[in-house]
Amino acid sequence: MLVAKTKRPILPSSFFERDPLICARELVGAELVWEKCSGIVVETEVYLTSNDEASHTFTRPSARAFVERNVAGTVYIYMNYGVHWMLNVLVKGGARSGLILIRALEPRRGLGIMRDRRGVDEVHRLCSGPGKLAQALDITKRHHEMNLCADPRYCFMRPPGLNVPVVADPRIGISRSKDFPWRFTLAGSPFVSVPVRPANARKLLTSPRRARTLPAR
Repeated sequence: MLVAKTKRPILPSSFFERDPLICARELVGAELVWEKCSGIVVETEVYLTSNDEASHTFTRPSARAFVERNVAGTVYIYMNYGVHWMLNVLVKGGARSGLILIRALEPRRGLGIMRDRRGVDEVHRLCSGPGKLAQALDITKRHHEMNLCADPRYCFMRPPGLNVPVVADPRIGISRSKDFPWRFTLAGSPFVSVPVRPANARKLLTSPRRARTLPAR
């Protein structure tokens, strides 16, 4: 189990004004605070806003308009297959923009609340998928376009100097542009949505120096 340090400053908008792949890697290990609940981010996935056929911005004018009118760190919510809400955060301001899907958390606070909302007791099943974590945290369309850098009740917190082992492998659940290794998971975490496929995985560290070696399109 990942143990966060005591000092966890809120991630500012400048954190999300960099390359989406770097941001997605460095969100792994951060704590997502959502009112009385929180969890350590153990899985993220990147969708670029340009030239990425798997991204909403490739086919949806509304998604492109969202990117244009919002600042880095803004929440993008959509419903997947008419069933599950999905939590994404906008990354914007660097050489390219993107949306980071928060795919899984390791629950930390508010476990009783999460259990009631999910109707399950097993902690590993509370937030082990983007739809599950949205249900556990009661994330819905009402949170769309919320700024995650402005309110300590809804934010990401990350200890200074945090450096955790991260594994990169291809995105899952998509049919287009599916070979890019843009899913990032906490190495060895039992809380991820789908186990990493070793043949396609690369083990990384969340250090700024190594972040520049990430594959780009």
